Amino acid sequence: MDRRSLLRLLLVIGFGLDAKSRATASAREGNERMSQQVIVIGAGLAGLAAARELQNHGFQVVVLEGRNRIGGRLWTSNKWPDIPVDLGASWIHGLVGNPLTELAKRAKAEIIETSYESNRLYDVDGQEIAEAKEQRLDRLRIQLESAIESAQDADQDVSLRRVIDRVAVRFGDNVETRQLVNFLASSTLEQEYAGSVERMSAQWFDSAEEFDGEDGLFPGGYHQITKFLADGLKIETNQVVQQIDWNQDQVRVTTNKGEFTADRMVLTLPLGVLKAEQVEFSPPLPNAYRSAIQKLEMGVLNKCYLRFPRVFWPQDVDWLECITVKHGEWVEWVSFARTIKAPVLLGFNAADRGREIEAWTDQQIVSSAMATLRHLFGPDIPAPIDYQVTRWASDPLALGSYSFNPVGADPKLRRQLAKPIADKLYLAGEATDHEYFGTAHGAYLSGLRAAAQIIDN
Repeated sequence: MDRRSLLRLLLVIGFGLDAKSRATASAREGNERMSQQVIVIGAGLAGLAAARELQNHGFQVVVLEGRNRIGGRLWTSNKWPDIPVDLGASWIHGLVGNPLTELAKRAKAEIIETSYESNRLYDVDGQEIAEAKEQRLDRLRIQLESAIESAQDADQDVSLRRVIDRVAVRFGDNVETRQLVNFLASSTLEQEYAGSVERMSAQWFDSAEEFDGEDGLFPGGYHQITKFLADGLKIETNQVVQQIDWNQDQVRVTTNKGEFTADRMVLTLPLGVLKAEQVEFSPPLPNAYRSAIQKLEMGVLNKCYLRFPRVFWPQDVDWLECITVKHGEWVEWVSFARTIKAPVLLGFNAADRGREIEAWTDQQIVSSAMATLRHLFGPDIPAPIDYQVTRWASDPLALGSYSFNPVGADPKLRRQLAKPIADKLYLAGEATDHEYFGTAHGAYLSGLRAAAQIIDN
């Protein structure tokens, strides 16, 4: 099924029918589906989307989730009761035409727009960047974009680092140039795609499509979406999948707590978990699927929320960026002072830097973050009254944040993962969506695609 057909299906089965109409449509499909059982592995956005659509079409569905909560890599923390924060996905990327925008309306979840244009950029000395240097940075950005375009037309794929280094040489590869190109590499590439520029494919890193418009945050947390989708579903939590046997007429799933059988299965395990081969498949997945899993890679984007007694940074911007001496060190910050009137800053660590700090203690991470903020705003800024940090690469049920295309990996691999296996196994999740991988809406659409494949069979 192509994407246009899927979106038409989405409008019909996901958005266009109210509960009564869906019930009527399911009744017309006949009682035969009432006896068809489907197991959905994973209660993240992809799994919940698939389960909800299948149940709406008359299938008996059970969702098995390894965590003690739903959401997967959508994880709203309520540690601060007055300020929910998203430790996983935070934004709807591109609000215009995005299916999650409509889903948020149906869930009655408030959205606040943020803009990358609403930012403040600081230089290595901690001061706002001078106009002359900002113009030099803009020239570098234009040259880098041009060099990437040329690399994407080349016969042989190379890493983004190779492309970046070529640009640096043309600008005079001195300390200042290296700081500027590393800032661009971290802020526009690694922070966006979660992979290291040493590993990301110059030809295919940005092959995903995008929706138009600004991005949107949920003041009440992204969990409003997963709760809405989960309503009325049968979900078994704390069920860590250990083995999947698809060699018989029915699929048998063995977890740490027992066995489940069904006619078909939707598998939404993150790419990192599939790569680690934590689940035994009997028989093994076909070679083409195993090859695709191993060739694609899982990126890392970790978060550090700092809550302060007061706002001491500019309150009229959404983003704070800083050019740093060390590559990727606290380059990007989000301020919540404008959007939700809260004295909270969110700092990111991506790719290699994101993996590196997972071995640090919370106190070391917060101390490092505060050293950067004191460099920008002075030694007398208040200490945070609380913090929240993530370690997605160390999470055994994720082993990373979201997928990216390394050198030599092209969209065909994701299309392979999206194909049904023996009309029994249907893979979903952001890594299986070749058009919108690495995004929450990609995960959602992949779940609808898997459901459509079963419904149409």
